[in-house]
Amino acid sequence: MKKIIQYIPFLFIILFLYYCTQPSGQDGTAENTEAPDSAMLAAETTYKTYCSGCHGAQILAFAGHRWKHGKERDSIFNSIKNGYPGTEMVAWNNVFSDEQISNMTDYILMGIEKVEKYGFQEERLESDTFKTELLTIELDTIVSGMVQPWGMVFLPTGDMLVTEQSGELYRIDKDLKMHPVSGLPKIMYRGQGGLMDLELHPDYKNNGWIYISYSDYTVDGKDTLAGTALSRYQLKDDKLIKGEKLFTGHPFGTAGSHFGGRIEFDNDGYLFLSVGDRRKEYENPQSLRSHCGKIHRMMDDGSIPPDNPFVGQDTVIASIYSYGHRNPQGLALNPTSGQIWSHEHGPRGGDEINIIKPAVNYGWPVISYGINYDGTTFTNEVEREGMEQPILYWIPSIAPCGAAFVTTDKYPGWEGDFLVGSLRFKYLNRCVVEGDKVVKEEPLMKGVGRLRNVRIGPDGYIYIAVEEPGYIFRLMPVEESKMLASK
Repeated sequence: MKKIIQYIPFLFIILFLYYCTQPSGQDGTAENTEAPDSAMLAAETTYKTYCSGCHGAQILAFAGHRWKHGKERDSIFNSIKNGYPGTEMVAWNNVFSDEQISNMTDYILMGIEKVEKYGFQEERLESDTFKTELLTIELDTIVSGMVQPWGMVFLPTGDMLVTEQSGELYRIDKDLKMHPVSGLPKIMYRGQGGLMDLELHPDYKNNGWIYISYSDYTVDGKDTLAGTALSRYQLKDDKLIKGEKLFTGHPFGTAGSHFGGRIEFDNDGYLFLSVGDRRKEYENPQSLRSHCGKIHRMMDDGSIPPDNPFVGQDTVIASIYSYGHRNPQGLALNPTSGQIWSHEHGPRGGDEINIIKPAVNYGWPVISYGINYDGTTFTNEVEREGMEQPILYWIPSIAPCGAAFVTTDKYPGWEGDFLVGSLRFKYLNRCVVEGDKVVKEEPLMKGVGRLRNVRIGPDGYIYIAVEEPGYIFRLMPVEESKMLASK
């Protein structure tokens, strides 16, 4: 096993305004200069108010950004003003004037220029450790060199399967070498779509079934339409074989976001799949004729359990187990209660944790604790009779992704806690659980990276996947790490 990482790539070095107001001298010391003008101060405020929810709290995030549409001034201006249909980048031309958008563009370009001019070194962790309330954690690098690791599972052999959102699947062997796996279905990689989650059948040792979620697509005229799909395969010689498509979420749409895609089995062997609302299709979550904005429950072969809550209703999709969801990207089995816990993205505010119950309406978009990205409201209701309240919600949004319950004794004091990754704030959130309530939260390892997934490995340790750049880390309690090093 590789010894602890030496660098953790993230851009948490210094606030952008420090560079703006204090340019570096030749010896690296700061020089006094005039304060930034009012336009830049206004642009900074605008960014923090309207943009940070998706792009991160610091403008430095743009330094390592993948610029799909170019980073020239005209390209950035156009991105802000007109947005890109089918993505989370909405048009702001009805909110801001051209002058305000121009100032915002200058603000972003200034951030890029400052970083490129002065450079920035990766934050060095002297001992690669993070102190938490109860433990000290050391990071062990398991996988590096990826971009967006999304799903990961552990095979009985000790190998790991990891998906790249862009559409690659890898087997990581015991020597930490990456082996491409072929035989995947056709996948649309756009926006939040792509190759997503992985899960093994509870009886994998005997039947070998691997379940994969992804964004399927079709072409209708000039439009590419996509939706969430689920297939299962067996693995032989690094190739997927005996593929069976079990689920396709309709209606397909042009949006490149809100696919959901998490997979989980419960103690009875039922298969749960989360499907997002497909963004601006607001009628989907409340319509029982749409697969979108739902959590579905199936048999392991994709057939419908006879006790599903809407079985026998001709106008209702029988796989629906719960509805009124926005974009659930976390599913986990609570080992104590046997219930499925979920979390989902809100818009600007209103991310939620929910306990999934049959036939329950979780309210989106009729009720929500969030507002639109542009600051406007879409509902004035946070509760309504017949709609379930979350057991926890976040304002501002943390952009939750990945979920797991601590089912191991490797982390004293964390037993039974619910772990949630944060894409926005780049940490692992420890939710202390008592019964069906979260009674306390502790953000862990702030700055570790955009945290896409969290798993408990067969060795009892916690594994996390972060993206851009993509790593998988194993969380080692310091005492455990010392014991392994001495062997």
